[in-house]
Amino acid sequence: MKWQISQLFGMNVYSDKAVYLGKVEDVVLDVTNKKVSGLALTNVNRDAIDTKNYTGVIIPYRIVKEVGDIILVRHIPGAFRSSDESSLE
Repeated sequence: MKWQISQLFGMNVYSDKAVYLGKVEDVVLDVTNKKVSGLALTNVNRDAIDTKNYTGVIIPYRIVKEVGDIILVRHIPGAFRSSDESSLE
């Protein structure tokens, strides 16, 4: 399925463990290789991602699994906390 980069703006991003990560604010492009290299997120779920007091984060596009009504990314232990892990803290 083809889509335009502008359609990604404002989309919600979830891990494949159903953890909300944030909302797409911008798209990072690798102009040399003509591909998307990352998604800049705002409204970041601080329970799932340690932002170290930054207002947003960049998710590498290589971990994106699906783009549809939402963006689904691979859950990476250590990078994202699942809802089970955040309830232990």
